[in-house]
Amino acid sequence: MNNIVTMLLQRILLGLLTLFIVSLIIFLGVSMLPGDAAQAILGQAATPDTVAALRKQLGLDLPAHLRYINWLGGILQGDFGTSIGNGREISEVIGVRFANTIFLAAFAACISIPLSLVLGILAALYRNSIYDRTVNVVTLSSISTPEFFVAYILILFVSVKGGWFPSLSNIQGETGFLERLDKTFLPAVTLTLVSVAYMMRMTRAAIINLLSQSYIEMATLKGIRNPRIIIRHALPNAWAPIVNVIVLNLAYLIVGVVVVEVVFVYPGLGQLLVDAVQRRDMPVVQACCLIFAVTYVTLNLIADILSILTNPRLLHPK
Repeated sequence: MNNIVTMLLQRILLGLLTLFIVSLIIFLGVSMLPGDAAQAILGQAATPDTVAALRKQLGLDLPAHLRYINWLGGILQGDFGTSIGNGREISEVIGVRFANTIFLAAFAACISIPLSLVLGILAALYRNSIYDRTVNVVTLSSISTPEFFVAYILILFVSVKGGWFPSLSNIQGETGFLERLDKTFLPAVTLTLVSVAYMMRMTRAAIINLLSQSYIEMATLKGIRNPRIIIRHALPNAWAPIVNVIVLNLAYLIVGVVVVEVVFVYPGLGQLLVDAVQRRDMPVVQACCLIFAVTYVTLNLIADILSILTNPRLLHPK
């Protein structure tokens, strides 16, 4: 038990260190962008006086290390600053957009996780069969295809020609739950097609790896049927790598939605990031990048913890 606690504390400290380094990289990356942010924001209305006033308002006249300390200190207090584009608090803008992104990721996860587990278990049960080869070819083809191409194919056949689901996911705050599901179906299916292959192949590989173990051979010699062996004996011991891949794919479903949200005009955090880059709204860009980084690092940390907790060798040492 002490070993498990030590490993968990090490993972948490490593995650915090990673977040600090990522925040520094985000700040330096935005600061090193070419051109003067104040002059780019003002455009043709830029004069030496207005540029100087805006630089002072944005804190760009301070040294880089002071700006980083002020920015990081504000974030630790829950203050992301003010948007340059509309003058609103960034936390208010991001709160709604991030909730939309979480909803889309959760919707996609509800489709992809059960589907990948079923496909992986069946592929392990009927390995080297026509079904196994067909599923592997289809899933490898899906992950080899760019997200935007999959999205446009779905829009063409499902929305334009079929007319079954809308091509634009323009949801609002007052949009009902069923209508929200209808408008986010195509983005969720796009994310599912891209992510399901990883989880399915890991499930298949983990189960096949366990089928050569001695206790599985003993269950086979006792006459237990293969489906029961896989579900009752192999699957519980294969959870560690499977859970790890599932959580990492959840991180992808949240962080990797930028392209999908832009294609379907979905009002999520990815669309907000793209709009902020186009407007040179650097405080919003920094906040979005940091939230994506925190989400990814946190889910990676959860994946490490779950893989430790689902490892029988660590939970039941000899």
